[in-house]
Amino acid sequence: MSQSNATPNALIHETSPYLLQHAYNPVQWLPYSEEAFALAKKENKPVLISIGYSACHWCHVMEHECFEDQEVAELMNRYFVNVKVDREERSDVDMLYMQAVQLMNGQGGWPLNCFVLPDGQPFYGGTYFPKKQWIHILNTLAKLHQNEPQKVVDYAQELTKGIQQAEELVTQKENTLPFGRTKIQSAVQKWKQGFDIRDGGQNRAPKFPMPNNYRFLLRYAELSGDQVTKDHVLLTLNKMAGAGLYDQLRGGFSRYSTDMIWKVPHFEKMLYDNAQLVSLYIEAYLFTKNTYYKQVAEQTLNFVEKEWMGREACFYSAYDADSEGEEGKYYVWTEQELKEILNEDYSLFSKYYNINERGNWEHDNYILMRSENLAALMVSEHISREHLEQKMEACRQALLKVAETRVKPGLDDKSICSWNAMMCSAFAQAHLAFGEEKHKTIALRSMEFILGKMKSPQGTLFRTYKNGVSKIPAFLEDYAFVSEALMNCYLLEQNETYLQEAKRLMELSLKEFENPKSPFLYYTSKAQADLLTRNTETSDNVIPASNSQMALNLFYLSRYFYIPEWEQRALNMLDAVTEEFMRYPPGYSNWAALGLHVAYPFYEVAIVGKTVNEKLRRLYQTGLTNTILAPGRDGSELPLLKNREVAGKTLIYVCKNSSCQLPVESVEEALKQIERH
Repeated sequence: MSQSNATPNALIHETSPYLLQHAYNPVQWLPYSEEAFALAKKENKPVLISIGYSACHWCHVMEHECFEDQEVAELMNRYFVNVKVDREERSDVDMLYMQAVQLMNGQGGWPLNCFVLPDGQPFYGGTYFPKKQWIHILNTLAKLHQNEPQKVVDYAQELTKGIQQAEELVTQKENTLPFGRTKIQSAVQKWKQGFDIRDGGQNRAPKFPMPNNYRFLLRYAELSGDQVTKDHVLLTLNKMAGAGLYDQLRGGFSRYSTDMIWKVPHFEKMLYDNAQLVSLYIEAYLFTKNTYYKQVAEQTLNFVEKEWMGREACFYSAYDADSEGEEGKYYVWTEQELKEILNEDYSLFSKYYNINERGNWEHDNYILMRSENLAALMVSEHISREHLEQKMEACRQALLKVAETRVKPGLDDKSICSWNAMMCSAFAQAHLAFGEEKHKTIALRSMEFILGKMKSPQGTLFRTYKNGVSKIPAFLEDYAFVSEALMNCYLLEQNETYLQEAKRLMELSLKEFENPKSPFLYYTSKAQADLLTRNTETSDNVIPASNSQMALNLFYLSRYFYIPEWEQRALNMLDAVTEEFMRYPPGYSNWAALGLHVAYPFYEVAIVGKTVNEKLRRLYQTGLTNTILAPGRDGSELPLLKNREVAGKTLIYVCKNSSCQLPVESVEEALKQIERH
């Protein structure tokens, strides 16, 4: 029988919305802490580590079926110490036990349920379990632990050894291959075999947007002149933004599509997806000048500002997939609703947004999908593009007014350091690309929030923030994306304190996350000692690997500050993943973005003088790929800018391999000095 307890458990003192969702479960949940493991040791009980996140549909299902159930809770409370983890807060715990479950079962996912000994060693795990199966597992493991404890210990030790060996395989490679142009071309050829040439993305479902994959492929296509790859990326962007994955009324992307045509999303929306997708669409706009990409980026930024930005310029984490217990209810429409709201405009709207067999989902609900042939629609309806867009905007506003009366999906209102940094970068890039002052203001306020509220007095970062409280030591991912955002903020006003802060965070990271046996950095810092083992993240996923982003940061900062050993460190890290990139290119695309800097000519472009901002933006808007821009004010001490000013002039210096060409005054002349392919 599902029910909530009148008295809350220990999670009531947490700030994570996901943990608070479980605070009134009859299961006596504890947060992940030394106290929980000490209790398990004292009572000689195994620990259940149950991991999920607020926008996870199947996490809610298992909570309702199992963790709200009195019978199940009694079993769990009697035989186990039960620990709930928000994977977004404690991504290190998630990473470790996800690896354990993958070693046991060959696959993982969320909810992630891992049974461990009081010392943290795992011995059994899986993902979602329905009630009957869960009760069977609880009883079986409890008996096994009581009757054959040594068997459990032996298995846990073997599994832990497997985790540690997997870690060594990643970090202690003997063979490294240099990352060159032919390697990239060969890997992309292999990658192309999996392209969906009709609907974009990979040729399988479910389909994930994977922004860092398409940013790399777009840059590669630009540098190599590979039209097939460029066409595939643009097809993917068009299909994603035109279908149900994208919120046609508000802007913003869902987590993934359950089908091949990006139609039916898993309706949750995550900050990290939207931040990276904005950056991707901005880059596509710079390369193509297709205003549709600009529109998608701006609409998504408007959505983020309206729905997810707090008063302090912090960004919230996610929207749930469900509202009123039903997935997608907030986003879909019946034909009858649309007719009543839109009246005489319904006919045109229904053609523009596929209120037909294509847009039909289930229970007579429709998912809005933009028509793929607007030209034919304009001809058949005798309407200009401008008039059509005006009409559709009026329809959207009418629907949004009605949507405001609906129950919104659950909001995860904690702020994650790295995700906030990604969004800060997206707003900064939007200002540089589009010139909108509002975007610049938000980017700088966002950085002010990160440095003001998510930095300790000792200069280290925190992972999460909510209601005035920052907590959990930040992970390598947080340092990586904050450093990237600082470099983007530097470009906005030539404020070199941002660059200096990025350099300081890098120095701190190299010390605190160091692995003496590897060029890679650990995911957790030396100061953190509450994990069974320290892991290293090298594979790019929906969020790029912390090590790949750190390698890019090392490369850029080495050029800004002339620190050759940082560039060498970045290249050593890159060489150590070349084999993996060749084997599975989509899993190493952010590394490959660094590989492009090695394989193709790379430029430093210094801009000094009175009209720096104007020239910087004009250069940025040409879509330069293999370049860092170094705009400067008078008296800069940056190696790229020092002693470069000439009174009364704004000069552009194009440099390659520490050698600069003669300075020029116009953007056009500078572009002639840059080899684009």
